[in-house]
Amino acid sequence: MNLKDKIALVTGGNSGLGKATAIHLIKNGATAIITGRDHDKTQNVAEKIGAIPFKCDVTKDEEIDSLYSFIEKEYGKLDILINNAGIGKRGELTELTREDIRAIYEVNVFGATMIAKGAAQLFKKQLHGNIVNIASTASLKGYPTGSAYCSSKFALRGLTQCWQAELRKDNIRVIQINPSEVPTAFGDQANREERPLEDNKLRPEEIAHTIISSLQMDDRGYIPEVTVHATNPF
Repeated sequence: MNLKDKIALVTGGNSGLGKATAIHLIKNGATAIITGRDHDKTQNVAEKIGAIPFKCDVTKDEEIDSLYSFIEKEYGKLDILINNAGIGKRGELTELTREDIRAIYEVNVFGATMIAKGAAQLFKKQLHGNIVNIASTASLKGYPTGSAYCSSKFALRGLTQCWQAELRKDNIRVIQINPSEVPTAFGDQANREERPLEDNKLRPEEIAHTIISSLQMDDRGYIPEVTVHATNPF
């Protein structure tokens, strides 16, 4: 797919992987709409990178509805959803509360599903579109203290496979990206835009490159799932 003049929605696009992906989409000629819960931060980032900001908390259906109403009114179409908004929290099984698990699932599973639903409704009318789910290597293998986060990403992987099976007949590509550790502001209570880079760790740019490369494949083919590891993170 040629990204020039395409309309892309990037949830959680005001920092980290989402921001890097929006930058690369724009560099390739696409219009990038970025969302976030902190609208001041989203507006700031959008102004710096040339994106379109929109306030959307993916746990609130009314805000998701407003987002898609805005896209239909302003652009009349959508070509790409980067389903990136996510949160994480570590906790041993003996420490977990129902509220901890529910908070993570509200964003990583229920929010991701409702955002994808809105995109799929547009894509099915158009008979084309692309959903890129940002999962994690945590969707492939659990680890200590990962019960809530890993299981939410395992759920997203299952959803991805269901959507692939449902939507291929409508020329809709559904791609899952599994980054290993990327030092970003993900889960940062100080709400920083970025964290300092580490020479041996993945950067958001490596993930953005993977996403862009996957999208640029001719529309007759698609990559169902791709995992990205740092070469030597030790």
